[in-house]
Amino acid sequence: MSTSGIGSGGGGRSFGERLLGALKLDATVYEEVEHDPSAFGQAAVVVGLSSIAQGLGAFHDAGMGGSLAGFVGSFAGWFIGAGLVWLIGVKIMSCTSDYGELVRTLGFAAAPGMIGVLGLLPLGPALPLLGLAIFVLSTIAAVIAVRQALDVGTGRAVVVCILANLVPLALALVVGLLLAGAGMVAQPSEVPGAMGF
Repeated sequence: MSTSGIGSGGGGRSFGERLLGALKLDATVYEEVEHDPSAFGQAAVVVGLSSIAQGLGAFHDAGMGGSLAGFVGSFAGWFIGAGLVWLIGVKIMSCTSDYGELVRTLGFAAAPGMIGVLGLLPLGPALPLLGLAIFVLSTIAAVIAVRQALDVGTGRAVVVCILANLVPLALALVVGLLLAGAGMVAQPSEVPGAMGF
């Protein structure tokens, strides 16, 4: 058994098999990862690979700075998102799980982001469809990951995922309103390119 967390882990599948299973949205992979504490390293690799793939695919628009920010942000979002799901699912909705299980399963739920590397291809007007496909597949993967980690039905997993995504949006809205009230947010006419260029 590998101690690095990138080998076969405590389950019967190799990292490659788990990764392909996660891409195929195979719930048994998420269940296996949930019960394998040694899979944390594998989950981190999935998050990293997904972020790199999406950064490469969007490099022509985002540049090096945007790609690096996306890489750091993907890890921060992974840990914070798992924390929000744990808070909502375990503490508020009384589901059963621990933070480690959620981190591992949600790490593997980042696998669909790897198709973002296709953004390197000259897709032209089809490029937004790639983004939509990644969003849809990542959302389904997150619901499966949460469902397996919290041991709940799909409906409750969807509710937890929605609430976990609404919390940061609500916080950003509140902060934005507070900053606007304090006069600390630029008016649209002061922002280059806004309101009629």
